[in-house]
Amino acid sequence: MVSVREIENYKEYGKCVVISNDEIEAYVTVDLGPRIIRFGFLGGKNILCDNRKAFTPKTDKVYTDYYGEGKAWENFGGHRVWMTKETYPETYTPDDQPVKYTVTENGAVFEQPDDTKNGVKKMFEIKMDPDDANMQIKTTIKNISDKEKEFAVWCISVAAADGTLIIPMNTNDTGYLANRTISVWPYTDLSDSRLRFGKKYVTVKQDTNAKTPLKIGLDLNGGQVYYVNSNDIFCKKYENNHPDGIYPDNGVSFETYTDNTILEIENLSEVKKVASGEENTMVESWSLFKKPCEVDFADENAVDAFLTKI
Repeated sequence: MVSVREIENYKEYGKCVVISNDEIEAYVTVDLGPRIIRFGFLGGKNILCDNRKAFTPKTDKVYTDYYGEGKAWENFGGHRVWMTKETYPETYTPDDQPVKYTVTENGAVFEQPDDTKNGVKKMFEIKMDPDDANMQIKTTIKNISDKEKEFAVWCISVAAADGTLIIPMNTNDTGYLANRTISVWPYTDLSDSRLRFGKKYVTVKQDTNAKTPLKIGLDLNGGQVYYVNSNDIFCKKYENNHPDGIYPDNGVSFETYTDNTILEIENLSEVKKVASGEENTMVESWSLFKKPCEVDFADENAVDAFLTKI
């Protein structure tokens, strides 16, 4: 059975809505954001980053000239709604205002105030399974301007430190043609020890001692990744339309960024032309598992065996 209740405060985030069943719980901020600021087993480890102090508010003259004096953007951590094409300051809309929410049968819908400055409205709906460790998130960005817009929905989960991300690569046989796309950001060193490319998997380790960030993107036909942190495994699945769909950043639907504080698990919808009053959406599924055994992430046979057991 799914329960939805409100609590007055969670850490430094203010009022939250707690959605839970007998196995898992999700906390969503409603004094700001919204952010899914906690996702974990009941009373267990939070798979997401909930350390607000880890992030420096982003503001400067360019920002305040656009949004107004005293305005700033905070990462906050947790899971948020983002959109492409990323530009500053336009896509860094301040999300420090109260959030409207509506309780549904097995979850709730969370809506940001209308972003009239940029002509969009962002929202997501959480629907939790009644009796297992799964939930679905439908993210929607609506064009509320009077002109057509072109964008992708971008769902960013800021995960807690000290975990390892497992990314199963494409396995489809394309003959003489390439079967995968990998995008690399300018600050990324492909020889970085946190990053490993194998035959079947890419793994990315979050390292709190890292000196530089890294980011890569992939066109994942399978639309599924795993983040292993301590004894918990976070599995994220998302809908995609590879190889036919048009995706951002040279055609990738999945991206990951890491530095010495966090690791981001990011999935993107197709880029679409969205008419005034229309929407672009993204659907993803979140699951939690307990770690079945130890695993050597450098050994692909061991990773195979590990994933088979969950």
